[in-house]
Amino acid sequence: MVSQVVDTMSGIQTSSKKIAEIISVIDGIAFQTNILALNAAVEAARAGEQGRGFAVVASEERTLAQRSASAAKEIKHLIDDSGGKVAQGSALVDQAGKTMAGIVSSVQRVTDIMGAISTASQEQSSGIEQVNLTVTQMDEATQQNAALVEEATAAARAMEEQASQLTEAVAVFKLSHAVRPVLATATAKKPAVRTASTAKPVPASGKRVATPLRHPASKPSGTAGNDSQ
Repeated sequence: MVSQVVDTMSGIQTSSKKIAEIISVIDGIAFQTNILALNAAVEAARAGEQGRGFAVVASEERTLAQRSASAAKEIKHLIDDSGGKVAQGSALVDQAGKTMAGIVSSVQRVTDIMGAISTASQEQSSGIEQVNLTVTQMDEATQQNAALVEEATAAARAMEEQASQLTEAVAVFKLSHAVRPVLATATAKKPAVRTASTAKPVPASGKRVATPLRHPASKPSGTAGNDSQ
C-alpha cells in the first residue's frame, strides 16, 4: 500500500510538471497576442477615422491578453508551489515507505524471536514435566523408605522385647564356676574314665537351683582339671 502511495505521488509530480509547461505555452500566447494588439492599435491610429473601431477591438484584445498573461503567471506560481509540496510529499512518502519496510523487517524479527521463545517454552515445559515425574518417583521412594523404617523400628522393638524376656529368663539361673578337679588313677593298660565332681547348688532364696552338669573325665596327667561353666 505504501508503494502505491509513492507511485501516486510520483504521478502527481509528473502531472504538475506537464501543467507548468502548458501554462508556459499559454503565457507565450498571451504575450504574442499583446504584441499583435499593440500592432493593431498602431495601424488603427494610422488609419484615422476609418480605424477607430479596429482600435477599440485591438484595445480589448490587449486587455484580455494582459489578463491572460497575469492569470497564467499566477497559475504558474501556484503550480510551482504545488510542485514543491508534491516533491516534499514524495520525499516524505519515500521515507515513510523505507520506515514501513524497516517496521516490517522488525516485525519479522520479532516473529522469529517469538517462535524461538515458543520453542524454548515447550522445551522448558517438557523439562518441568520430567522434573515433576522425578519428584513423584522420589516421593514414592521416600514413602517406601518410611515404611521400611517403620518395619525396621517395629522389628527392633520386637527384638528388644525378646532380649528383655531372655534376660529375665536367664536371670533366674545362677551357675557355679568352681569345679573340683578329678585326679587321674587310670592304669597304663586301661585308662580310667572318671566323672567330674558335681557342682553343689548355691542356695538362693526364692530362686531355682541349676541342674548339675556332667563333664567328661580328663586324661591322665599331672595337671588339675579345667573349670567348666
